Amino acid sequence: MGSSFKIFAALRRRPVLWAAFCAFCLCAGALKGAQAQEKLKIDIGYIAYAKPPPPLYDLEAVPRDEGVKGAALAISENNTTGAFTGQSFELTEALVEPGESPVEAARKLADKGLRLFIADLPAAELLQLADALRPSGALVFNASAPDDRLRGPDCRANLFHIAPSRAMLTDALAQFLLVRRWTRALLVIGPGEADAAYAAAFRASARKFGLKIVAEKPWTFGPLARARGDNITEAEALNFARGGDYDVIVVADEAADFGDFLLYRTADPKLVLGTQGLVPTSWSAVHIAWGAEQLQSRFLRFAGRVMRPVDYQAWMAARAIGDAAQNQKSANPEGLRAFLDGPDFNLANYKGSPGSFRPWDQQLRQVLLYAQPKSIVGVAPQPGFLHQRSVLDTLGADLPETTCHMN
Repeated sequence: MGSSFKIFAALRRRPVLWAAFCAFCLCAGALKGAQAQEKLKIDIGYIAYAKPPPPLYDLEAVPRDEGVKGAALAISENNTTGAFTGQSFELTEALVEPGESPVEAARKLADKGLRLFIADLPAAELLQLADALRPSGALVFNASAPDDRLRGPDCRANLFHIAPSRAMLTDALAQFLLVRRWTRALLVIGPGEADAAYAAAFRASARKFGLKIVAEKPWTFGPLARARGDNITEAEALNFARGGDYDVIVVADEAADFGDFLLYRTADPKLVLGTQGLVPTSWSAVHIAWGAEQLQSRFLRFAGRVMRPVDYQAWMAARAIGDAAQNQKSANPEGLRAFLDGPDFNLANYKGSPGSFRPWDQQLRQVLLYAQPKSIVGVAPQPGFLHQRSVLDTLGADLPETTCHMN
């Protein structure tokens, strides 16, 4: 005891050491108090269709754990902070097979008390899920569906959108073309419904930013980009884009059936942009600016592969929930929704400008990347595009344009 008293007295005679000692005691006491109290447990459900096994060889095959790994990494990060705030987070996965109902899977989790859900679902199933969970007060975070109608006439008050809308993606593309004065585009449209939706979004963006679509051509040559045959050229396809007074080719091929085939195979030397070539996207494995290299490295160690856009969007969804819960010190969905829609919410997202939700349609505002396979070419919004609230609102449906009317 005498030696302890001497140490105590010596510390008192040295103000800097004494201040450090006091701070240590306060932190230790606070940590002990936080550990002593019961933690607030926050359960998050993850609803998605199970991804099919990849083919024998596909360079860009969708990983079977796409999305869920991003959410799981965010849960781990939430729990690191939660150790000091008295909160713990848990992710419950419900991966349904084709033919099974994601709504029923979500209802079973809701019956167990879950009120927060991240969904990687097509638009129709996502709406069914939001409507089915609405009576329970649950919130749903859309991690993948880009459909503009989800932010417009089919918007829901309990549905937040992390994935960028098609309008945001094509607005970013139009800004890029306008800044470079590549204002005349040939639009090539695939046969799928998603391709038609992307083309419609680009038409709207072209009108919005003053671009000219000089011609539209449907793709009728099949999935040449996925062809397994020995013939790597197709004469008709090579002549497909011949002629016409245009600067660039904008391709609408969300299934990636043919867009990559167009690169370096056109009769005239034209750049390809859109769903292939130079792509506007929420995330890319080649993005390393603004500290993104840290997130890329963490995910690579965690998942054993690179982070894809759906992984990133699911990560942001879980991080948004974690930030809101820590701010509100609660997991009450109504309180979380009010905070997420409010002016004080900002989501750090490794893209130079924090994300926030547009209160009129609950779409996450975010910087978008222009990515090609080996580098990031730039970011949107492009320099020079101004807005009275946020330059991020130059991407997608602005308040005067919205057709979303939530009760």
